Amino acid sequence: MELGYVGRVQLSIFALAMTFFHVSEYLLAAAIHGRSNVSWNSCLISKQYIIAMVFALLEYFIEICLFPKLKDHWWISNIGLVMVLAGEAIRKTGILTAGRSFTHIIRVYYVDHHELITWGIYRFMRHPGYCGFFIWAAGTQLILCNPISTVGFIAVTWRFFSTRIPYPLDVQFS
Repeated sequence: MELGYVGRVQLSIFALAMTFFHVSEYLLAAAIHGRSNVSWNSCLISKQYIIAMVFALLEYFIEICLFPKLKDHWWISNIGLVMVLAGEAIRKTGILTAGRSFTHIIRVYYVDHHELITWGIYRFMRHPGYCGFFIWAAGTQLILCNPISTVGFIAVTWRFFSTRIPYPLDVQFS
Protein backbone atom coordinates (compact mmCIF):
# COMPACT_ATOMS: atom_id res chain seq x y z
CA MET A 1 0.00 0.00 0.00
CA GLU A 2 1.34 3.39 -0.97
CA LEU A 3 -0.09 6.32 0.92
CA GLY A 4 -0.97 9.09 -1.52
CA TYR A 5 -0.87 12.83 -1.04
CA VAL A 6 -4.33 13.03 0.57
CA GLY A 7 -3.47 10.27 3.03
CA ARG A 8 -0.17 11.89 3.99
CA VAL A 9 -1.87 15.25 4.57
CA GLN A 10 -4.68 13.70 6.64
CA LEU A 11 -2.27 11.71 8.79
CA SER A 12 0.05 14.71 9.21
CA ILE A 13 -2.77 16.97 10.37
CA PHE A 14 -4.03 14.21 12.68
CA ALA A 15 -0.54 13.73 14.16
CA LEU A 16 -0.10 17.48 14.65
CA ALA A 17 -3.50 17.74 16.33
CA MET A 18 -2.69 14.86 18.68
CA THR A 19 0.77 16.17 19.52
CA PHE A 20 -0.39 19.73 20.11
CA PHE A 21 -3.30 18.63 22.30
CA HIS A 22 -1.29 16.40 24.62
CA VAL A 23 1.84 18.55 24.85
CA SER A 24 -0.21 21.71 25.48
CA GLU A 25 -2.28 19.94 28.17
CA TYR A 26 0.91 18.98 29.98
CA LEU A 27 2.54 22.40 29.58
CA LEU A 28 -0.58 24.25 30.74
CA ALA A 29 -0.90 21.98 33.78
CA ALA A 30 2.79 22.55 34.60
CA ALA A 31 2.49 26.32 34.13
CA ILE A 32 -0.67 26.62 36.23
CA HIS A 33 -0.04 24.06 38.98
CA GLY A 34 3.77 23.85 38.99
CA ARG A 35 5.98 21.15 37.50
CA SER A 36 6.11 19.18 40.73
CA ASN A 37 2.32 18.82 40.69
CA VAL A 38 1.98 17.31 37.22
CA SER A 39 2.63 13.81 35.99
CA TRP A 40 2.21 11.61 32.94
CA ASN A 41 -1.53 11.69 33.72
CA SER A 42 -1.53 15.39 32.87
CA CYS A 43 -1.09 14.39 29.21
CA LEU A 44 -4.54 12.72 29.42
CA ILE A 45 -3.39 9.44 27.91
CA SER A 46 -4.98 6.29 29.32
CA LYS A 47 -5.07 2.67 28.23
CA GLN A 48 -8.62 3.12 26.88
CA TYR A 49 -7.56 6.24 24.99
CA ILE A 50 -4.64 4.41 23.35
CA ILE A 51 -6.96 1.54 22.36
CA ALA A 52 -9.39 4.04 20.79
CA MET A 53 -6.62 5.75 18.83
CA VAL A 54 -5.17 2.43 17.64
CA PHE A 55 -8.66 1.40 16.49
CA ALA A 56 -9.02 4.73 14.66
CA LEU A 57 -5.70 4.26 12.86
CA LEU A 58 -6.56 0.65 12.00
CA GLU A 59 -9.86 1.83 10.56
CA TYR A 60 -8.06 4.49 8.57
CA PHE A 61 -5.53 2.10 7.02
CA ILE A 62 -8.07 -0.66 6.33
CA GLU A 63 -10.43 1.78 4.65
CA ILE A 64 -7.70 3.47 2.63
CA CYS A 65 -6.69 0.03 1.30
CA LEU A 66 -10.20 -1.30 0.64
CA PHE A 67 -12.13 1.92 -0.10
CA PRO A 68 -9.60 4.63 -1.02
CA LYS A 69 -12.30 6.96 -2.40
CA LEU A 70 -13.80 7.11 1.10
CA LYS A 71 -10.79 9.16 2.20
CA ASP A 72 -10.87 11.63 -0.72
CA HIS A 73 -13.48 13.96 0.77
CA TRP A 74 -11.45 17.09 1.52
CA TRP A 75 -14.51 18.95 2.74
CA ILE A 76 -15.02 16.36 5.50
CA SER A 77 -11.36 16.58 6.53
CA ASN A 78 -11.62 20.37 6.54
CA ILE A 79 -14.72 20.27 8.77
CA GLY A 80 -12.73 18.01 11.09
CA LEU A 81 -9.84 20.47 11.15
CA VAL A 82 -12.20 23.35 11.99
CA MET A 83 -13.70 21.21 14.78
CA VAL A 84 -10.24 20.38 16.16
CA LEU A 85 -9.26 24.06 16.18
CA ALA A 86 -12.59 25.12 17.73
CA GLY A 87 -12.40 22.36 20.34
CA GLU A 88 -8.84 23.38 21.25
CA ALA A 89 -9.84 27.05 21.50
CA ILE A 90 -12.86 26.30 23.73
CA ARG A 91 -10.94 23.91 25.99
CA LYS A 92 -7.81 26.03 26.34
CA THR A 93 -9.87 29.19 26.93
CA GLY A 94 -11.66 27.34 29.72
CA ILE A 95 -8.38 26.16 31.25
CA LEU A 96 -6.80 29.62 31.10
CA THR A 97 -9.93 31.32 32.46
CA ALA A 98 -10.22 28.93 35.40
CA GLY A 99 -6.49 28.97 36.14
CA ARG A 100 -5.68 27.08 39.33
CA SER A 101 -9.34 26.09 39.70
CA PHE A 102 -9.02 23.86 36.62
CA THR A 103 -7.59 20.40 37.23
CA HIS A 104 -7.75 17.05 35.49
CA ILE A 105 -8.81 15.50 38.79
CA ILE A 106 -12.32 15.65 40.26
CA ARG A 107 -12.03 17.25 43.69
CA VAL A 108 -14.15 15.69 46.43
CA TYR A 109 -12.99 18.11 49.10
CA TYR A 110 -12.65 21.88 49.37
CA VAL A 111 -9.36 23.48 48.29
CA ASP A 112 -8.68 27.08 49.41
CA HIS A 113 -7.76 28.45 45.98
CA HIS A 114 -10.56 26.59 44.18
CA GLU A 115 -13.53 28.72 43.16
CA LEU A 116 -16.58 28.43 40.96
CA ILE A 117 -15.77 30.39 37.78
CA THR A 118 -18.67 32.37 36.32
CA TRP A 119 -16.89 34.82 33.99
CA GLY A 120 -15.24 34.56 30.58
CA ILE A 121 -16.20 31.48 28.60
CA TYR A 122 -17.86 30.09 31.74
CA ARG A 123 -20.59 32.73 31.31
CA PHE A 124 -21.68 30.81 28.21
CA MET A 125 -21.03 27.18 29.17
CA ARG A 126 -20.52 25.35 32.43
CA HIS A 127 -17.91 22.86 31.17
CA PRO A 128 -15.77 24.34 28.36
CA GLY A 129 -13.04 21.76 28.98
CA TYR A 130 -15.43 18.88 28.36
CA CYS A 131 -17.19 20.64 25.49
CA GLY A 132 -13.88 21.44 23.80
CA PHE A 133 -12.60 17.89 24.15
CA PHE A 134 -15.87 16.48 22.81
CA ILE A 135 -15.66 18.66 19.68
CA TRP A 136 -11.91 18.01 19.32
CA ALA A 137 -12.28 14.21 19.58
CA ALA A 138 -14.97 14.03 16.90
CA GLY A 139 -12.94 16.40 14.72
CA THR A 140 -9.86 14.18 14.84
CA GLN A 141 -11.87 11.37 13.29
CA LEU A 142 -13.43 13.59 10.64
CA ILE A 143 -9.92 14.70 9.62
CA LEU A 144 -9.25 11.04 8.83
CA CYS A 145 -12.70 10.54 7.23
CA ASN A 146 -13.28 7.65 9.65
CA PRO A 147 -17.05 7.00 9.72
CA ILE A 148 -16.97 4.21 12.32
CA SER A 149 -14.56 5.96 14.68
CA THR A 150 -16.40 9.27 14.34
CA VAL A 151 -19.61 7.67 15.60
CA GLY A 152 -17.68 5.66 18.20
CA PHE A 153 -15.76 8.64 19.56
CA ILE A 154 -18.95 10.72 19.81
CA ALA A 155 -20.77 7.91 21.65
CA VAL A 156 -17.91 7.12 24.04
CA THR A 157 -17.08 10.74 24.91
CA TRP A 158 -20.78 11.57 25.36
CA ARG A 159 -21.17 8.61 27.71
CA PHE A 160 -17.98 9.47 29.61
CA PHE A 161 -18.96 13.10 30.16
CA SER A 162 -22.60 12.29 30.95
CA THR A 163 -21.40 10.17 33.87
CA ARG A 164 -18.53 12.47 34.88
CA ILE A 165 -20.29 15.86 34.86
CA PRO A 166 -23.03 15.13 37.45
CA TYR A 167 -20.44 13.85 39.95
CA PRO A 168 -18.57 17.13 40.58
CA LEU A 169 -21.86 19.06 40.59
CA ASP A 170 -23.22 16.73 43.29
CA VAL A 171 -20.04 17.20 45.33
CA GLN A 172 -19.91 20.99 44.84
CA PHE A 173 -23.48 21.63 45.89
CA SER A 174 -23.92 19.12 48.69
